[in-house]
Amino acid sequence: GVALGSDVTTPVLAAAQRYRALNATGYGMMALAVLALAAVAFIAGLRMVRSGFRARNVVERAVLALLILAAVLAILTTFGIVLSMVFESINFFRLHPWQDFFLGGTWAPNFRGDSDLSILPLLWGTLYISAIALLVAVPIGLFAAIYLSEYASPRVRAAAKPLLEILAGIPTIVYGLFALLTVGPFLVSIFGRGEDGALGVDWMSGATSVLTAGLVMGIMLIPFVSSLSDDIINAVPQSLRDGSYGLGATHSETIRQVILPAALPGIVGAVLLAASRAIGETMIVVLGAGAIARVSGNPLEAMTTITTRIVSQLTGDTDFSSPETLVAFALGLTLFVLTLGLNVLALYIVRKYREQYE
Repeated sequence: GVALGSDVTTPVLAAAQRYRALNATGYGMMALAVLALAAVAFIAGLRMVRSGFRARNVVERAVLALLILAAVLAILTTFGIVLSMVFESINFFRLHPWQDFFLGGTWAPNFRGDSDLSILPLLWGTLYISAIALLVAVPIGLFAAIYLSEYASPRVRAAAKPLLEILAGIPTIVYGLFALLTVGPFLVSIFGRGEDGALGVDWMSGATSVLTAGLVMGIMLIPFVSSLSDDIINAVPQSLRDGSYGLGATHSETIRQVILPAALPGIVGAVLLAASRAIGETMIVVLGAGAIARVSGNPLEAMTTITTRIVSQLTGDTDFSSPETLVAFALGLTLFVLTLGLNVLALYIVRKYREQYE
């Protein structure tokens, strides 16, 4: 190319010309290799074409091998992720006592060797925000699923269900900005600023709080709960509905007494999957909940979560020989075990439900 804003020295020019020559040679060799491979494949294909050749069996074996390879790669990737966190977590616990990590009550990394690195304040913030999010998402999502599956007409369902699921496609950074710029100031106008607030109190000092992040995260989780619950409710056999109607029950009584109890295991599984999604959320928490690690029951205070601290500890010029950096892997492994347990429990409940009602 052409260098702008600086003089090109002779060695640099010679190196650039040499690079261009090698690049052109490499492209030429690559083209020859592709043509040679195509010719070999063409000749091999011609030799295989005969009346007794069973192409379907060969294609089936090739597709099966491809699917097995994809499954093995997915499993190996999971093992690689787990082992990478396990090895770095072992290095962390060699430098920092596990008693302080699991049983301590303070999170105060300072990169000077005397840090307090306890997961309990972070775990409390994670579970607290996730609980508020589920309190918002589960009722709204479940009621929306009941309406779409039992009350809505086909035309309304065809329009409302995609619109509801659009919420799942919005990037989480957009939700975070919504929490920071809209929900947080709205809550401050009600609970904060002394006499300027709607309630005349000063309970909330800033826009970032547990309630801010929990409300917005709950909005994000609504399509997860509603979509899964809708599919589960629709999977309840029609014979149960007909039997309830035959005994004289109304539509609402059938939903309350027959359909929801039959679909309850699947709904619980959907809620647990939504909970694992909430526990692993990052951007909404970064922008909406703040960055203070504390154990408090006040939802109007700023707190932080495990995912936020992982990002913070691995951002910038980090030294991977210090416990303040390696703690991110221990936090990630703990979060992985927590979400894995929720997912396994949800899959177990859903599988039990399917075995019972298929």
